Amino acid sequence: MDALFVAASWQALLIAGLLGASVGSFVNVVIVRLPKQLELQWKYECAELAGEPVREKTQFNIAVPGSHCPSCQQPVAWYDNIPILSYLVLRAQCRHCQTTIPIFYWLVEIATTLIFIGLGWQFGLSLGFWVFGCALSLLIAMTLIDYQHQLLPDQLTYPFLWLALLWSLSPLSTVTPSQAIIGAVVGYLSLWSLYWLFKLLTGKEGMGYGDFKLLAGLSAFTGVALLPVTVIFSAVAGVIIGIIVAIKHKQSVPIPFGPFLAVGGVISYVWGESLLTAYWQWLGVM
Repeated sequence: MDALFVAASWQALLIAGLLGASVGSFVNVVIVRLPKQLELQWKYECAELAGEPVREKTQFNIAVPGSHCPSCQQPVAWYDNIPILSYLVLRAQCRHCQTTIPIFYWLVEIATTLIFIGLGWQFGLSLGFWVFGCALSLLIAMTLIDYQHQLLPDQLTYPFLWLALLWSLSPLSTVTPSQAIIGAVVGYLSLWSLYWLFKLLTGKEGMGYGDFKLLAGLSAFTGVALLPVTVIFSAVAGVIIGIIVAIKHKQSVPIPFGPFLAVGGVISYVWGESLLTAYWQWLGVM
């Protein structure tokens, strides 16, 4: 059993890969169903508050109804729901109606599998593997939901933040609990302040509250010292992509900021210290 906790052992990598594929399949369910679940819930609550006739709540969540084709509504059999493999066997088509299955489902499963194998290589199946596996899975779900719906649900941002704060209690964490708490607070307030400054100057909302919470979680993982790396990379990437999109559509188009924050946060956590050191050396301070 000890071999399972050894980084780079074949047993750890095999289990990590299988877990990654399964988690990727579940992440796909969250990406597709959570926004729809929230939309139905909001419609029900708005009708109730407005005193309008309220129909019986439709039971729709992560678990119910079971897996089915969104086009023909036929249930998906277990053998057609095997992560990674079923997509290839079915040739990216529904078995019943031959509707094309979006490739992003398969790419998410591939990505999570590779991420979990990488974490297994680094940590074995130790605590770090589980923490960062959960954190990166949440980031993937938040990134794609924000990209598709411009929405960062509290159901994902809050667990991400709490995971970061709890991880700071571990002796394996690179930040202390106080650094994580300060990072979360400063990260949240930095975007919150920018949001209100932009709104006061333009009368428009430049970002959503979900962005504040996501940056709080990212800064809790990295600590406040690496917050500038996260923000700079996110802002630069956002500006570049924003300009490209505006040129393509020949007008200003709103784009979600969450995906850029996620990428900036990962870069900051992995390479932030090296980037800051190189920057200070370039300035001749170190």
